[in-house]
Amino acid sequence: MKLKVGQKAPNFTLPSHLDRKVTLSKCLGKGPVVIAFFPLAWTPV
Repeated sequence: MKLKVGQKAPNFTLPSHLDRKVTLSKCLGKGPVVIAFFPLAWTPV
């Protein structure tokens, strides 16, 4: 699903680097959130 600039991200849960679950809605309750995606080294970007 592609988002447009300014559009709210859907809620999601992903594992962290510490193997804990991180949920967007819980993070938003603590303040602003910045989401950055880093492609793996072997992916063509």
